[in-house]
Amino acid sequence: MQTGRKWSKQDAIVSATFPSAVHRYASAFLDLIYPRRCEGCEAALAFGRTEASRWLCDECLAALPRIQPPFCSNCGEPYDGAMSDSFRCGNCADTKHHFDFAIAAYMAEDTMRHLIHRFKYQHQLHLRGLLASLLARTLEDPRLCQINRSAWVLVPVPLYHARQREREYNQAWELCRHLSQTSGIMAVEALSRVRPTTAQASLSRKQRLENLKGVFQMKRPWFKPQPLTGKSVLLVDDVLTTGSTASECAQVLRRKAGVEKVVVITVARG
Repeated sequence: MQTGRKWSKQDAIVSATFPSAVHRYASAFLDLIYPRRCEGCEAALAFGRTEASRWLCDECLAALPRIQPPFCSNCGEPYDGAMSDSFRCGNCADTKHHFDFAIAAYMAEDTMRHLIHRFKYQHQLHLRGLLASLLARTLEDPRLCQINRSAWVLVPVPLYHARQREREYNQAWELCRHLSQTSGIMAVEALSRVRPTTAQASLSRKQRLENLKGVFQMKRPWFKPQPLTGKSVLLVDDVLTTGSTASECAQVLRRKAGVEKVVVITVARG
């Protein structure tokens, strides 16, 4: 009989029912009674592990493909070799992005790709805690580690409403909510996606720009305007691929909401 637990539905119920402080105690109690198992290899995990190590064993955590310098100072694309100075990759040299820079914690390979796929497409919502804790490692970047967090807002890349109904949640918003609890940075669903689009990775640069034209708008809640004017935004998604989607979101945030700075943070780089 397997004694470990994955706690997909149970964790989701606990998280939705209890405030964050109570949730931590309730989750710790469940960990004690039903020890967790590694999301990568199924190994039993000892009680008392924190952050990402609550979900992954030391071996699986160490094997995740962490992005290390050198990488492009604009899009975060990693490169092999020794480079002492910051640089822009060839793609960014020929492309105008509307965000200030993008930073990802890991490459979307092997176990990391599998975890993200389960989170997005297999309704394994409990993985938001693990992926949000890995996303938080982007805040260790020297350009972000000293920021005044009260001046920043977490904003998710939105899903088209039909896709969100099918998936039952927006993975970027779930990451924002969890990261907001642990970092103290306010999270706001500021953007909406007004029509579906073709997958960006299969398109040329010109086609990507045309595909995204007019796709994103600012949400207009009836009770109050979005508190973004003069703020800086951490634009959140699970994976950054071409950067075109993030750039279009950043352009809308700057032009329509008066945002001063947009930095893209993602769990992984495609």
